[in-house]
Amino acid sequence: MLGALSLFFLFIMTSIDVIFPIFTGKIVDAMITSSPGESEDVLKTFWIIIMLAVLFSVTRGLLYQFYNRWECFSMRDLLLDSLFKVQRFSTNWHANSFAGGTVRKITRARTSFEIYEDTLFLNVFPAILILTGMTTMLFFFLPEVALFVMIMVVLYCGFSIGISVLYLLPKYKASANADTSVGADLADVITGNQTVKAFGTEKSEDRIFFQTAEDWRVKTLHSYLSANTVNIIRDLCRDFILFGMLGITFLLWRDGKASPGDIAMVITSFFIINGYLRDIGLYVSNLLKAISEMEDAIYFWKTDIAVRDKPNATDIKVQDGRITFDNVRFAYNDQGEPIYDDFSLNIKSGEKVALVGHSGSGKSTFVKLVQRLYDIQGGEIRIDGQNIANVTQSSLRKTIALVPQEPILFHRSLRENIAYGKPDASDEDIIEAAKQAYAHDFIESLDAGYDTLVGERGIKLSGGERQRVAIARAILADAPILILDEATSSLDSVSEHYIQKALENLMKGRTAITIAHRLSTIKSVDRILVFDQGRIVEQGRHEELIARETSHYKTLYEIQALDLIGE
Repeated sequence: MLGALSLFFLFIMTSIDVIFPIFTGKIVDAMITSSPGESEDVLKTFWIIIMLAVLFSVTRGLLYQFYNRWECFSMRDLLLDSLFKVQRFSTNWHANSFAGGTVRKITRARTSFEIYEDTLFLNVFPAILILTGMTTMLFFFLPEVALFVMIMVVLYCGFSIGISVLYLLPKYKASANADTSVGADLADVITGNQTVKAFGTEKSEDRIFFQTAEDWRVKTLHSYLSANTVNIIRDLCRDFILFGMLGITFLLWRDGKASPGDIAMVITSFFIINGYLRDIGLYVSNLLKAISEMEDAIYFWKTDIAVRDKPNATDIKVQDGRITFDNVRFAYNDQGEPIYDDFSLNIKSGEKVALVGHSGSGKSTFVKLVQRLYDIQGGEIRIDGQNIANVTQSSLRKTIALVPQEPILFHRSLRENIAYGKPDASDEDIIEAAKQAYAHDFIESLDAGYDTLVGERGIKLSGGERQRVAIARAILADAPILILDEATSSLDSVSEHYIQKALENLMKGRTAITIAHRLSTIKSVDRILVFDQGRIVEQGRHEELIARETSHYKTLYEIQALDLIGE
């Protein structure tokens, strides 16, 4: 509706522009043919011109009232659609993309879409209506002038579009890519500021960013100067059109085929046509520039979501938390050899399992597949007998509480971060979860308590404090399956002791999977799975594995023990 109303008022506004020159010509003819005392026709035409001017202003105001609302809705939807797609891209996609670059692409697409929409709706479309209407109007009064205008307008527009596409567009694309690099490098160095300060490399980072900024300057300036050169050529073309229109009209006047009013009409028509022609090149350039800057967002929309819910997917229902890998085959897209090939495993309801092995052995991949962050190429993964490929990803992940080794918090209050997995939780539940995670005391010591903002990625908290907030978040989520990525590794020994107890209480009655980095922390689990090159080479309790002379686990454990002694 907003778009239709905008089009309606735009059509009225451009129609007024088309007929306006007719009345400027009529008032000139009326003044020439009437004596000063006989001003009835002059006054009549004068008031018509005033009424058209007022109607134009009112119509223009109404147009923007509706158009601005329509435009804001469109830009909001663009932002929502972009985030919708990006959030659903695979973990692998995010691992290979700069977060700062992605943010810059989305925000730049919003600004570019505004330019694109304004140019197309408020400039290009009215220009087409005006040029078509003006040419048609001139055919009724001065067909010779109209024919000249029609030919020149077609040639001018063809030249403007051609030179913009072939000459200017590549330069705009180069400038847009350089702009993305600026955003990505800025985000990278700013988010890594702690590392910069730790090594005292501010000047080094300044030099590195100078190269990125200088590349942007050169490419952007090149695009500006190229556009300026093209605009000079366009200006000369429009001067020729004015010369031709006036020259033809004066010849007609000399031969008695045109009146002074016709000359006034032609001059007025030219200034209106010139106003639209002058900017038609700019419109085309802006459209191409906006399109080139929106290409990244358009790529988001066109890129297929790698892990997608099936059309008939239902919510998973988990009570026991049994996990089954049945002849699973999986390989990352950028790897030829599969990590898992005919991999099978059963984890019982409520079983506490630890995953052990060298880096790259398949431990992290295992928990990613349980969460269905990737789709497998063969076999099935089932939870309580339900194939996770057939259920909604959202419902699946809500049944799994994750405590990562490096927890990431949102720049929101501690209350919101703890309740992230359960937004409707009461204050009492949030506080109880914090107490169980031994986070309540340090939170209460802060000036704003649970309303304290934690900073980007939780940077205002220490590593141990972030970890305790993450544990509180998992406790509150109350999920039947837990994934712990060495959840106590960032804590001091005292806090680790208490939180280890809290985690033991939390794991009661739940299926728990721990990715173990320090083998001393998993002595009490029900089963240890030793991974090597995507296979489980041995499994059992700590005491069983350590008792075997040729045990892989025993070798790993002794290496860590020797490292600890060496310290």
